Amino acid sequence: MLKSLYIKQYALIEDMQAEFESGLNILTGETGAGKSIIIDALSLILGERASTEVVRKGAEKAIIEGLFGVAGNKKLRSLLSEHTIEYQDELILRREVSTKGQNRCFANDSPIPLSVLKQIGELLVDLHGQHEHQSLLRPESHLELLDDFGGLDGLVKEYRSSYDKLASLFAEISDLMRREQELKEKRDLYEFQIKEIDAVNPQDDEERQLEAELKILENSEKLYQITSQLYQTLYEGENAVYDLLVKARNQLEDLTEIDKAFEEAKNECASASAVVDELTKFIQRYNSRIEFNPDRLDQIRERLGRLSLIKKKYGGSVEAIRKHRGKIGREFAIAQNFGNEIAALKEKIEEERKTCSSVAQRLSTKRRELVNKINESVVAELAKLGISRARFDVGIENRVLGKSNGEETSSQAYVKLGREFLEATPRGIDFVEFLLSTNMGEDIRPLAKVASGGEISRVMLALKTILAKFERLPLLVFDEIDVGVSGRIAQAVGKSLKNLSQFHQIIAITHLPQIAGLADVHFLVEKVQEGKRTSTRLRKLDVEERVEEVAKLMSGIEITEAGLAGARELMGLK
Repeated sequence: MLKSLYIKQYALIEDMQAEFESGLNILTGETGAGKSIIIDALSLILGERASTEVVRKGAEKAIIEGLFGVAGNKKLRSLLSEHTIEYQDELILRREVSTKGQNRCFANDSPIPLSVLKQIGELLVDLHGQHEHQSLLRPESHLELLDDFGGLDGLVKEYRSSYDKLASLFAEISDLMRREQELKEKRDLYEFQIKEIDAVNPQDDEERQLEAELKILENSEKLYQITSQLYQTLYEGENAVYDLLVKARNQLEDLTEIDKAFEEAKNECASASAVVDELTKFIQRYNSRIEFNPDRLDQIRERLGRLSLIKKKYGGSVEAIRKHRGKIGREFAIAQNFGNEIAALKEKIEEERKTCSSVAQRLSTKRRELVNKINESVVAELAKLGISRARFDVGIENRVLGKSNGEETSSQAYVKLGREFLEATPRGIDFVEFLLSTNMGEDIRPLAKVASGGEISRVMLALKTILAKFERLPLLVFDEIDVGVSGRIAQAVGKSLKNLSQFHQIIAITHLPQIAGLADVHFLVEKVQEGKRTSTRLRKLDVEERVEEVAKLMSGIEITEAGLAGARELMGLK
């Protein structure tokens, strides 16, 4: 729901803050006061395009900011995640339009493109009135409304899963066929490279190990000489360290017999002699293993040379070589067995097409079963709303691509029923459009081509009423839904809006007391003179002010006691 709306330096509005509530929020005001300006401003944070002309005279930029409660909106969470925007229970949308033509959009303070703002807006608000932001005028929305009514989300998801698998397989086979000649041309090159890499067969960490071994072999004489000298110094030679330590230890033992203060020194000397003994044994073992092997030295140098050369040719590292080998190995296998690869993919496509076709047919059948029920329900609701002779129909069409007897027009058809291939979209094989006739004798035609502004709002109101429990959008905005209605019909429209507000937050502009009197929250839009400037402001009314405003809608500027009493009665107040 929309919790608050802030508008600054937009058209006639200098600075406006409005706090909305759940239920039925009504806006009233004299003609020209600026009611539609507020709705226009709201439409900007829903992704509508803006002109620099909307910036208030004398200001540098207009700012519109809306705070929405979005807890539980899974589609919105997914969309925000897709664009790396943090999801919270509240979402702030902001739009800035400057006189210099700069247009900036934000979601929770993260800059976003206008296209993303529009996607977010379509998950939050359905705006009906004098604007193109009306889902009912977009035939692509009709299919979603039909599925919502039937609770078909599960079946739609099952179909979409199979559709996506087919899309992946079609992309794979198209890419393979596109690359057929390229693969054939490169087959000899791949074969040569595979043989060259396999002949060397580089191993992980091999180069490091060889370089370490090379360093030892190249320095074998030095290693032998120094370890021999060390052995003499520590153990074998005259005045060897080990002998001197043993002599010192014996002397310390004699001193300890006299004075126990030498006990610790004696032990440390004994430890030192043990360390030297172990060190000597290690040096002796190492010295005995030193190898003078010119042949091995040549082998290592030759191997490192081959590794260096192949690394230069294929990526600079063993990992890059292996990655390249895997890639060309797969390409070579495909080139060698191109026909088999194509045949295997076609077999997978046929299997998945059977699955997709089966689900598409079940989904289409379910949709057609809903049509009569929706048609009757909408006509009944329209009669209550003053369109008494309406005819309404959910038109469902399947489009044939070709037949399997050689007339197939697409090698990538997703759905085949019987011998016919049908056009398919990610939502199925059904193309849905709502059809309407509002007057006797008129042909039933697409909704967008038939209904007037007032009628389209009432058709939407009828649809929203029967789809109230299934519709996803939390906020519905009706700009002058009461055009062309009065009296008993106005009461019906008001009652319908009131009922609908149990399932959605409603913001509606009206001139009719029968609708305004049912408000949960009532706002007055008015023009005020401030110095030499005119401004539009929005003011939330208390109970007594609401009574006066409804009375004014009933009887005009001059409010009488009878008018006030009538207003109270209309509002259900004693």
